[in-house]
Amino acid sequence: MSIRPPLLSVRRLSIAYRAGGSLVAAVHDVELSIGRGETLAVVGESGSGKSTIALAILGLLPANARILAGDISVDGGSSVSMADVETLRLRGRIVGFVPQDPMVGLNPTMRIGGQIGEAVTKASGLHGRRADAETIALLEQVGIDEPALRARQYPHQLSGGMRQRVLIAIALAGNPALIIADEPTSALDSTVQKSILDHLARLAGERGVALLVVTHDLGLAADRADRVLVMKDGRIVEQGPPRAILTAPVEAYTRALIAAAPALDGKGVLGARRASRPPGVELLRFEGVSKRFAAATPRAPTCASTALDDVGFTVHAGRTSAIVGESGSGKTTICRIALGLEKPSSGRVLFENRDIGRLSWPEFRPLRRRIQLVQQDPFGSLDPRFTIAQSVVEPLISFGLEKGAGLRAAASRLIDLVQLPRETASRYPRELSGGQRQRVAIARALALEPDLLFLDEPVSALDVLIQSQILALLDELQRALGVAYVLVSHDLSVVAAIADQIIVMRRGRIVEQGPTADVFRDPAHPYTRELLDAAPGRRSVALVAV
Repeated sequence: MSIRPPLLSVRRLSIAYRAGGSLVAAVHDVELSIGRGETLAVVGESGSGKSTIALAILGLLPANARILAGDISVDGGSSVSMADVETLRLRGRIVGFVPQDPMVGLNPTMRIGGQIGEAVTKASGLHGRRADAETIALLEQVGIDEPALRARQYPHQLSGGMRQRVLIAIALAGNPALIIADEPTSALDSTVQKSILDHLARLAGERGVALLVVTHDLGLAADRADRVLVMKDGRIVEQGPPRAILTAPVEAYTRALIAAAPALDGKGVLGARRASRPPGVELLRFEGVSKRFAAATPRAPTCASTALDDVGFTVHAGRTSAIVGESGSGKTTICRIALGLEKPSSGRVLFENRDIGRLSWPEFRPLRRRIQLVQQDPFGSLDPRFTIAQSVVEPLISFGLEKGAGLRAAASRLIDLVQLPRETASRYPRELSGGQRQRVAIARALALEPDLLFLDEPVSALDVLIQSQILALLDELQRALGVAYVLVSHDLSVVAAIADQIIVMRRGRIVEQGPTADVFRDPAHPYTRELLDAAPGRRSVALVAV
């Protein structure tokens, strides 16, 4: 009986990037293979070479990249030596790709349905109503509600999680034999993660689709993969079945990854990691807040959607409140209303008993010194033309608080505060790692010494080692400065690590709230139990415990 060759085979692959007239090695002598129906997860810290390997397989390496040695064989063909036209035929029909950043991967000028339909037409030749029907079916498969409405919308009208699911739908359009997913669920809540990964697992089981998952989430990798491959500094340092990796890791680096992963500490995400701190004075209160958005389309000119429905909670000084829930549940809308970027349709939002919903833009401006935001994507929120020193003091300039020597002293103080090297001050965002850029974003948010800091998925795009450093930094800053945090996150293990209270949202309503330890120990609402049961790492914890 003949042995079937692997669907993907990478042999002795080495890749370098040209920078400043010299070659900088990124991947060293990598070998891996994936059989039909198999799932391989590649994990490692930022810069370890994970995404470079994925791009090389797809023939999408940037112009400054150079393959120094090795061979990549996909379905019997060598993609390293393929002509461009052959590589184009490979994509979509044989290999589907789910990129990490949906705002880069989607065309902002095209409706969602048109972008998926374009992939359907290229892959299967369907046109007109048949292509439209397949587009709606793909949106349903990836768990998007109201698919007919979403198909008529543009990327900016969808939440981050919904945009990520659209990318997955595009990847599935050609029924590929291999799907390469680069951080496919980093922006998704645990229930949607589970739904997407279950769907990909069914494809692998029913159609023999192979999956190459690039992820920083070791819990997800261990839960879902048949084999886990650990990379560091462009090299494979360890690989094997999840049970072997988790219970008997050979390399010190693998042990460090496991120790830093909150979901793999032997407790899962069912218990809060720190004792709840006593509440300080009340800072922020939502009272019966509702928000409705017009969603006018040519077919439904008067259609409106409810983003928030009778939402009420309080935030106290020196404590962390976490808001969790599925994409589109209203988490981001709460942040925008609290920051004065949206007005509630009804209800009140009080900051120290002052109704901010009634304030005009000039009247709200003084409060901006006291309420700040750390965005999910620090690279997108930092001006690429500014040095780090210029970025962190930008709020001080905006409010006219410092100039000259005072600004230079403030920049040094803020850079020290977030534990960055002093020489970082003269560098630019593109020269920093993801974790360093996140520290810069935190420093800038703290420049005005705010009382309340909104953290929108502050560690979702970071590997577990950097995650643990950022979370420890946030904890230290809160203890030292007494600042209150409102954490928006889909990662319940992160919530368990730093939140004092949790607010669970679904479809614009709060379904449960209370101390994090109490809610995780004894969730009252079925949706909360569903979130906890779906959290990545639960299966892995069971493996470690056995």
